[in-house]
Parts: sequence; structure tokens; C-alpha cells
Amino acid sequence: MPTKFQNYIAGAWCDSSNGKTFENRNPANWDEVLGTFPLSTKSDVDRAVEAANEAFRSWRLVPAPERGNILRRAGEIMVQRKDEIAAIMTREMGKPLTETRGDVQEGIDTAFYSATEGRRLFGINTPSELRNKLNLSFRIPVGVCGLITPWNFPMAIPSWNLFPGLVAGNTFVFKPAEDTPWTANVLVEILIEAGLPSGCVNIVHGAGEVVGAAITEHPLVQAVSFTGSTSTGSIVAQNCGKQTKHVCLEMGGKNAQIVMEDADLDLAIEGVLWGAFGTTGQRCTATSRLILHEKIHDELVDRLRKQASKLRLGDGLANGTDVGPIINEKQRKNIDRYVKIGKEEGANCILGGEIAEEGELKKGWFYQPTIFTNVTPDMRIAKEEIFGPVLSVLKCSSLEEAIEINNSVIYGLSSSIYTRDINRAMQAARDIEAGITYINSATIGAEAHMPFGGVKATGNGHREGGWAVFDFYTEWKSVYIDYSGKLQRAQIDIN
Repeated sequence: MPTKFQNYIAGAWCDSSNGKTFENRNPANWDEVLGTFPLSTKSDVDRAVEAANEAFRSWRLVPAPERGNILRRAGEIMVQRKDEIAAIMTREMGKPLTETRGDVQEGIDTAFYSATEGRRLFGINTPSELRNKLNLSFRIPVGVCGLITPWNFPMAIPSWNLFPGLVAGNTFVFKPAEDTPWTANVLVEILIEAGLPSGCVNIVHGAGEVVGAAITEHPLVQAVSFTGSTSTGSIVAQNCGKQTKHVCLEMGGKNAQIVMEDADLDLAIEGVLWGAFGTTGQRCTATSRLILHEKIHDELVDRLRKQASKLRLGDGLANGTDVGPIINEKQRKNIDRYVKIGKEEGANCILGGEIAEEGELKKGWFYQPTIFTNVTPDMRIAKEEIFGPVLSVLKCSSLEEAIEINNSVIYGLSSSIYTRDINRAMQAARDIEAGITYINSATIGAEAHMPFGGVKATGNGHREGGWAVFDFYTEWKSVYIDYSGKLQRAQIDIN
């Protein structure tokens, strides 16, 4: 019998109110059932929100450095359990152990960073325009926060939100993706072991249209952080907008790597192989477009095809695996649909383009690393997010044209340029419409202490990561202290 997992509400592990469950399976071997999880209802969310609201009353009064100490202990536990967590994550979502270890490390880094920020939740204090008066400002917590996370980074992305949000004094109702519920439960277990009080984090498993919707619609939830598709994000924004909740949206990307004619081609090839096919292309920051200067286009494409053809598909737990499975059958069908669209549009598929089913691969949801050339900016495969190991190669004749192509999509998350010319690099950093730009590096590789997020249809202006995330998880409060002993009217009684 598969292991039965539960929700965690008000300090206790519990089943869903209706007793229903769903299965969690290994995408590299779909016959392997990893466990069953609660298929929760709105009433489960209501209980979780009430528990978080009650816990907020006391948690907000705990000194921020003390809250940070709990997060530091969580980070230390994660260090001890790093390999164990990585193996669980690989079984759940497929990416190789080298990558899942990195995912856990992101959580560790965020824990330690957030713990330190518990002593650095700075306010801004300014002189008053009046005599014998003091102006102060403070960060205060928002309250109960909803967190809805995706499956591709099941430790890193929840950590980016839970850890700083908790340090800031908020409490949470957490709905992880249905494809990676086990890693989420492990994260909550770690927070409990670290000493987080009951009710500060509540995890409710289930379908997005039920659990996620109930979180966004609950009147006691003051803020919601959502990472996922742009289409779902717009629904989350509408639900939150009706009640004027804070909402942080991290959504799609159609990221491009630009390679100029003066670039180090060896380095550029390494970058695009990692950016396009790492995590099987299932990253919001994945390199899905490669914009090549016409002078080096043919050489780089030929070398890239040869290198990409050597990538080894397989179970992420196996030694030597470069590319793991697609997360599930539905997503693999969607990727295959886009590949067919690319062929119909007239793009030239020079590598892959097929479902991978040979040998052991037939047990899971594998897809061949795929490269298209002769792609033009107006093609759907050059504009729409595919979220798989599919790379579209476009040609340009100048830096200005490369930037124009880069900016021609609705998204603006990550970007990259390879050049030895510092002037070109700085021009690209200025003019590319993206929240992140890498110089001589792949489009993936965000660090925990830097702001993460995008522009245009990728997000709504907020950022995860670094100091910027505290702007979402805190409110500003201004305090005026008048010790003059008389009424002083601002803007009027100025001497």
C-alpha cells in the first residue's frame, strides 16, 4: 500500500474533510505510486485560514530576530537532510539529482538569508518639517498569506515565500502543486521541527480550482503569492482584486539567449545546453529562444546540434542522466502539439521532435531534446511558452535587431547575451525588456539574495527573492511623535 499523507492544519496532521485522496506518481516510472494525498475542500481551506488568523495574533508579536532564529534552525535541518530531500524531489518531478540538490540548496540559502534579515527589517526615518517632532516608519506584517506554488521547483519557490514571509511576521495557508506534494510536506515537517508555532504554516493539498480558488477568495487572506501560468495567474489576480488583496504573480516566460559574432562560442553553447534542456526545459527561465548573429549562426547551430544529440535521457536517480522526464502525460502532449505546430509553420526540426519511448523510457513521460531552425519571430513556437525541451533558433544581423526580436514577445522574465564587447553588453542590459539579464551566462541561475521576477505578462511588478520580497510581505506604517506640547499643523504652522 502506498503511504498516506495528510494536510497540516492548526498544528495537527489531518485528512481532508471529505476523506478523498489523489495519487502522487513518479513521472520517470508512472507505475510507481509514491503516496496518496488529501483532495481537500473549501471547508479545509476555511479551517486552515482560521488557524493562520489565530496564530497571527501572537506570531506578529514575536521579535523578528527570534522569528529568524527559527528559520535558521530550519536551514540547518535542511543541510542535514539535503540528499534525502533531493531524492524525494527527483522521484516526484523527475529532474536529475544534481538539480534537485541545487533546489534544496536554494531553500537552505533562503533560510539563512531570511534569518539574517530578521535583524534588518529597516524602516525609513526622516526629519520633520516642524520643531520638536519626530517622523518614523516601520515595516509591519500583512497578516494571513496564501501561497500557491508550482511543481518545477518544489522546495526553492515555497522557500522564497514562506521564509521571508514568516520572518516578517505573517502566517500562511500553503497549497503546493498536485504533482509535488511530498516535497511540500517535508518542508512543513522541517519548519515544525525547527520550532515554528502551531498555525503559522498550514498546508492544504488538492486541486487548484478548489483549494487555490478558496484561498484567493477567503476574506481573511490578506495577500496571495502565485507562481504558474499566465492564464491561471490572471484568474488569481481577478479573485484577489475583488477584495483588494495584495497579490504577487510570477508567471510565464519566453526567454532568449543572444549570441553575437564576437562571443566565446564554446561558452555560449554550454549556456544554451544548460538553459534549454536543464530541468527538461521546464523552468519559467528556460532558454526557449536562441538569437544568433548571422556570421556565426551556421557554425554554432551545427556544433549545438552535435552536443545536444549526446544528452542522455533517463531517470533522474540514475548516474549519467542529463535530461529527466516531462512532469506528466498532459504536459508531454502539449509539448508534442507545439512541435507539430512548429513543423507546420515551416520551421526546420534539426534534432528530436518526437516522444522518447525506447527501453526504460516507455515507463515515463520522456521527450527528445528538440531544436528548430529557420524560425521567424511571428511563429507561435517563437512567441508562446512551451515549457519543455524545445529550442527555437532565430537569426539576426545586429545587436539592435537581436534586442528587437528579444522584446517582441509578451513576456519579460529572463534574458542573456554573449559578447566580449562591454559596450554591447551594457546596451543589452539597458534595452532588453526583462526582469533579469545575464551577461555571458545562461538564462537560468538566480541567486537567493537577489530580486527575482519579470515584466509585461510575466508578472505584476512584485519580486520574490532578496530584500525586494519584504516589500510584498510587509506594510509600511508611519508614526509621528510630537513632543512640542502644542498642536502643530503640518504644512501650515511651518516657521
